[in-house]
Amino acid sequence: MVLNGIDCIDKYPDVLGKKRLGLITSVSGVDCHLNSSINIIDKKYCLSALYSPEHGVRGDIEAGGYVDTYRDPGTNIPVYSLYRKDSKHFTEEMLQEVDAVLYDIQDIGVRYYTFISTLLYALQDCAKYGKELIVLDRFNPLGDQVEGNLLEEDYKSFIGAYPMCIRHGLTVGEIAEMANTEGQIGCNLTVIPCENWKRNELFPQSGNIWVMPSPGIPRFDTALLYAGTCLFEGTNVSEGRGTAAPFEIIGAPYINAAEFTNQMNEKQLPGIRFSPVYFKPTSSKYMGKQCGGVHAHITDYHAFESVKTGIELLFTIKECYPESFEFLPPYREGGRRSIELLFGGSKITDSGCSKEDIIRQCEVDSAAFAEYKKSFHIYR
Repeated sequence: MVLNGIDCIDKYPDVLGKKRLGLITSVSGVDCHLNSSINIIDKKYCLSALYSPEHGVRGDIEAGGYVDTYRDPGTNIPVYSLYRKDSKHFTEEMLQEVDAVLYDIQDIGVRYYTFISTLLYALQDCAKYGKELIVLDRFNPLGDQVEGNLLEEDYKSFIGAYPMCIRHGLTVGEIAEMANTEGQIGCNLTVIPCENWKRNELFPQSGNIWVMPSPGIPRFDTALLYAGTCLFEGTNVSEGRGTAAPFEIIGAPYINAAEFTNQMNEKQLPGIRFSPVYFKPTSSKYMGKQCGGVHAHITDYHAFESVKTGIELLFTIKECYPESFEFLPPYREGGRRSIELLFGGSKITDSGCSKEDIIRQCEVDSAAFAEYKKSFHIYR
């Protein structure tokens, strides 16, 4: 079995002992037996504060829902929000009662998963306020494969806070080391590593039990598809929220399910097949309205190219339904479109850029990043 950092903490008493600890965690912060990291650390050490990312420390907040400061019912420890409307950073007051901050959240290996942004902000804030940051590392469930384009500087946001590819092929500990070094942040950073993980292993090979890292990622297959299908969050196509298969089902009222399925299967994309689907979302886009679309079925985890598949899906709908398909407008006047923030650049909305141009950029960027990141690998 692959062991995450939380499973190995007894080997690092000098790192954790005799310190007042704060913990950034979520519902995915569990050991290999599904015991809560909150309870483990509270029992063994001096846990003084909890810090909540998106979805809350217990996973009870929906996507995008802001988190208030409160006391954790299970431990009576104060919970400070890192997902506030006005800021997603620490304040000095939040850190007054701690000597070091622990980070223990399961990433899914995708750039626009907001827990990574919370980690990067924690690096900056711990450096600013003179606190140690200790990352309890977790293996990347999507393995070492890199896909997609690099985030451009002008498109940094909370859904893309560091210049990585969409599917980045790193662990959270490796990302922290890279950002701290390359960004010259100067944080006092310690990474407690995983054990028994090989870089090319995907989650099903780990021997672990899948715990939903957020409400929209119920299965491993969802996480693998999410790297490509999350792009639909920036469009008027449903990404399957409000159904039993978010990010696995893609559709809209204007899509002919049978025709669209045939078009996608004719492409013979590696490791994926599609079946027609009809659905009425119970929330989010097209709530209560009949939609047609495709259900994506992964047939080969290692051969499947998630980002390329997402781009193929998007451009096929765009080309087949030009009068209906739309990129959503910016949330704020004068702001960036969400699809551009997700993609990390404006080429995705540039009418002068073809699908082939986009895929070519992704291939060039991912090859370069795959080579570059090797110097930060903790695991082989």
